[in-house]
Amino acid sequence: MTHVQPPGWSARLRGWAKNLKRDVHAIYLAARDRRTPWYAKALAFIVAAYALSPIDLIPDFIPVIGYLDDLILVPLGIFLVIRTIPPHIMAECRQKATIAGTRPISRGAVVIVVVLWIITAAIALRYILSSQ
Repeated sequence: MTHVQPPGWSARLRGWAKNLKRDVHAIYLAARDRRTPWYAKALAFIVAAYALSPIDLIPDFIPVIGYLDDLILVPLGIFLVIRTIPPHIMAECRQKATIAGTRPISRGAVVIVVVLWIITAAIALRYILSSQ
């Protein structure tokens, strides 16, 4: 009889992060769905704005505590958004997000985007240097 060891903390953390990534994409899809209530869309916008905002409740330069608001408030906000979206809509969006996450990444598209950014930066730099 073989003993199967439960997954370690690193495997659980990777699984949690993968599910969080899927749920964030699912929330994005649900926020664009016309069947989602307005208050769920508003809460999703607020959570996204807070997560992307450079302004935090506790500034990040404060050691340890500065990052706690990001580690606690953003996942809590995501959890609350998920709770306000009707379960059948969230299930559909999770399924769509899972399928989208398994699609192959177009390396050609990545190269094109990077080249366009480099060209744009070069033109901007040339403009800045020529105006001095």
